[in-house]
Amino acid sequence: MITNHSQDDCIVFRDAAVARGGRIIWQHGDFAIPAGSVTAIVGTNGAGKTTMMKAELGLIPLASGSLTVLGKPAGEANNRIGYVPQSYASDIDSNLTAEQSVLLGLTGTRFGIHPVTRAQKAKVHEAMAFTGIADKAKMRLSELSGGLRQRVAIAQALVSDPKLLMLDEPLANLDLASQRAVVHVLARLNQELGMTIQVVAHDLNMLLPILTGAVYLLDGHPHYAAMNQVLDSDLLTHLYGTRVQVITTPQGDMFVTPSADEPEGVEQDTHAPNEVAQFHHHHADASGATNTMGGAR
Repeated sequence: MITNHSQDDCIVFRDAAVARGGRIIWQHGDFAIPAGSVTAIVGTNGAGKTTMMKAELGLIPLASGSLTVLGKPAGEANNRIGYVPQSYASDIDSNLTAEQSVLLGLTGTRFGIHPVTRAQKAKVHEAMAFTGIADKAKMRLSELSGGLRQRVAIAQALVSDPKLLMLDEPLANLDLASQRAVVHVLARLNQELGMTIQVVAHDLNMLLPILTGAVYLLDGHPHYAAMNQVLDSDLLTHLYGTRVQVITTPQGDMFVTPSADEPEGVEQDTHAPNEVAQFHHHHADASGATNTMGGAR
């Protein structure tokens, strides 16, 4: 049964399916992702998480159904989408400076051929300031840590003032401090600018404070649900194929973790999903920092 969707929805799947090499990757996708949300795409390796994001960008055709993004068929609104690929660090010339790399978000392949305008330079500096890397402008990518390169990639995606920011495994291979810094940038983009954010993620833990919902790929079918529905031990166990618990500390911090091998009769210190939901946003960044990306909405 096709679901009714709101005009406020950012991404809308209607009985969508994707096939590659003659094999159905996922099908019967019928859901909507709200504008202004922060959504994770989760599932086991090979479930089609990156494939879903590529379908949303119009890079992979649907086998059936329809998919609209920002009110247009997939691929037709890409000029309003900022995209950060998982392979950013390896796909870009490491001899470029951070500033030059961010500028590519405006000039693309024209870099080095056409003069850079004052307005373009201002947008680059604005994006770098927002992501906290303004002081790294003249440093080459080869001199930056993985976390700083990831923030360069986000700044590059921001210079065109996107309505939707899409990131493929942005926290992969980063240390804890770098993960926190990237998540903080995403939180500010969503809270201060109202930007819709979608993240392909393997591990939810660091993202939990800012997520409003998740698309989970289960048994070949994509589903969307709010986080208090996704944070269910039985669902996550089915999703990841191993026993998973949702645990909260007395301070309300949440963790999704595999169950420990405990002797029978030992009760785990866990919380029911409705209890977890009450703690969900307890430490989301609510600082009133100045909006330095006034052009991005």
